[in-house]
Amino acid sequence: MEGVKVRTFLLLSALLASSVSGAETEGALRAGAARVDITPPEGAALRMSGYAAREPGFEGIHDRLFIRAVVVDDGAQQGAVAIADLAEVSHAFWDELAGRIEREMNISRRNVLIAATHTHAGPSLGRYSDDRPDPKNEAYAREVQGKFVEAIRQARANLQPARVGAGDGSANVNVNRRARMTNGALWLGRNPDGPSDKTVAVMKFESLAGAPIALIMNYGVHCTVFGPKNLRISGDLAGAASHYVEERLGGPAVAVFSSGAAGDQAPIYNRAESYDDVAKLGRILGDEVIRVSAKLRMSAADRVAGFQTTVTCPGQKHTAGSQKDPAGYRFEDAAPVAIRLSLLMINHIAITGVSGEVLTMIAQRLKKESPLARTMMVTNCNGYSSYIPDDAAYDEVSYEIVSASVKRGCAEKAIVNGLLGMIDKAATRR
Repeated sequence: MEGVKVRTFLLLSALLASSVSGAETEGALRAGAARVDITPPEGAALRMSGYAAREPGFEGIHDRLFIRAVVVDDGAQQGAVAIADLAEVSHAFWDELAGRIEREMNISRRNVLIAATHTHAGPSLGRYSDDRPDPKNEAYAREVQGKFVEAIRQARANLQPARVGAGDGSANVNVNRRARMTNGALWLGRNPDGPSDKTVAVMKFESLAGAPIALIMNYGVHCTVFGPKNLRISGDLAGAASHYVEERLGGPAVAVFSSGAAGDQAPIYNRAESYDDVAKLGRILGDEVIRVSAKLRMSAADRVAGFQTTVTCPGQKHTAGSQKDPAGYRFEDAAPVAIRLSLLMINHIAITGVSGEVLTMIAQRLKKESPLARTMMVTNCNGYSSYIPDDAAYDEVSYEIVSASVKRGCAEKAIVNGLLGMIDKAATRR
């Protein structure tokens, strides 16, 4: 792997040296963005996603849900990032949607990232998200699929010559949630001593005149500021951050929230009693996104590259034990688990995707080993493979380990090496 990293670094250095950059120049890149409303109508009685105990349909709407999409074009091929205010999308949902985008818009499925913000205050997609058949929720899922297509279609219609830039900031909005309980179990709570990445990654597209087209923000946090008793529709923290940034930017600019490695990351507080509590955290995150975006060095870009692959890891399931008796947990082998890995690279900026709830140390390892200065990981992307812990997290049983469908010893290495391999491929293909 060390040899691959060195080779990749040299290839990318040559690529960057040959690229034209600077505010006064133009490249081949075009970018466009769009936002499409996917809020279900009042009274739709759709089952909510994110908390298993909430059987009744939702009872109202706090704030509206959206799909936010960005399309990029280098003159030879196009790529798309489209993220919805939903808990997750399944492999089946992704497969059907990617095929439709490829057929109807001729955008290669390998260049398409479809993801969810992981809000726990949105509707379930029925068998497309939680494997529970429900005609009303599945009808909504079909509508959402069509609106993904529409969002990407609108974003492509808005393509214009563009520059791109990326950078990092920091926000104290998340906290490790593998908390030590009184009986010794690691369970859902707050663990300020646990690993937690505060990095806010920001990618900005602007017109050649300097007008903002879109921002993609990436941050590792569960969108669970509204707790399990909430029965009102909301984009939660992701929606609040996107709304705030869009208001600050003004005009038609779109602010896309992408969920980073949030599998073990909670918001610093939850069980909010009002949307104001959600908006406060959205503003903290949004202010940092605005601050970072204002200082980015924008460059011309002339290359879009996309790759995807699937890795398979041995599966597990728990057969005994409970939160009250963590020492009693027992696991047995289960069916192998497919994890989809994705990459959309724009010159020297890598947007990687993983189909599951990745724990933070896997993403931190990827960024450390990546030859690129700007590498972000979008989770719940192009499918859903349950929780994906790093190897060390298996040392103690926790909610994430009990909920994981993959056995220890495969996923961390497969994800990091798989994504680094795709970055290497992207660097060598012109």
